[in-house]
Amino acid sequence: MVEKLINNKLTSTKGFEDLYPFDSNFININGHDLHYIDKGKGKPVIMVHGNPTWSFYYRHLIQTLSPSFRTIAPDHIGCGFSDKPNAKTYNYTLESRVKDLDTLIHHLNITEKINLVVHDWGGMIGLAWAVDHIDRIDKIIITNTSGFFLPKKKQFQFLLWLIKYIRFFAVPAVLGLNVFAKGALYLASEKRLPPNVKKGLVKPYNSWKNRIATLKFVQDIPISKKDKSYTIVDHVDQHLKRFDESSLMFLWGAKDFVFDLAFLNEFKARFPQAATHVFHDAGHYLFEDKPKETAHLIEAFLNK
Repeated sequence: MVEKLINNKLTSTKGFEDLYPFDSNFININGHDLHYIDKGKGKPVIMVHGNPTWSFYYRHLIQTLSPSFRTIAPDHIGCGFSDKPNAKTYNYTLESRVKDLDTLIHHLNITEKINLVVHDWGGMIGLAWAVDHIDRIDKIIITNTSGFFLPKKKQFQFLLWLIKYIRFFAVPAVLGLNVFAKGALYLASEKRLPPNVKKGLVKPYNSWKNRIATLKFVQDIPISKKDKSYTIVDHVDQHLKRFDESSLMFLWGAKDFVFDLAFLNEFKARFPQAATHVFHDAGHYLFEDKPKETAHLIEAFLNK
């Protein structure tokens, strides 16, 4: 394991060490190595990414918070520098993601209450864990994500529908051409991303085999009761009310092309008094568009 960690560290960050200057850690879960960053000491802050990002997305926040907090940013199996097994050896479902997060938390032997930062499908993963561990939660920062089914009058996006249901389109497009990860570079951020940042965001998804998670995440989005993850999303939807709204903060990029303001409005209907900051000139990759502003807001909220 030590040799693998060293080899992975030497090769994985090549070309963007200045952007991602973190030591790698691994935990083996059912035969698959999950990679995570664990930097700093103090109250734990666990950052749960979505699709197609990885812990690289949280690099600014790690740098800002790690002098005062223990910052932990895992890469889901199939993402980042974690193993990328085929679908026969790993079940790419929401249930697996939540179990992996739970396993990591137990492995880290965290005794203090936990702060969560969640984004995209990482929102559903983190919130699914949190609703069943309310006594373990301190604060949650929720950014451009969902904790429920599609809001009323929202339709499932056509491109996502194609990827979820039309295999002859999804496989060559997502696994072959990497359209999901590469497309996000231009659609998810409102500012022009520097070349090294673009390279960093897509680096783990450099081959057909290594793009499996970007496909499976979309295919796992529950639309009907027949979908495997429907029950968990329904459970989260029904139990969000367990959260104390003073423990929540919403940060939102208003120009998100998927998790738009309709999702924020749904959250706010449930938690009208929760701290909320909307960035009208930011998109889905909020932490790329507004790294300093969001990091400072999060730091202040955690220090309350």
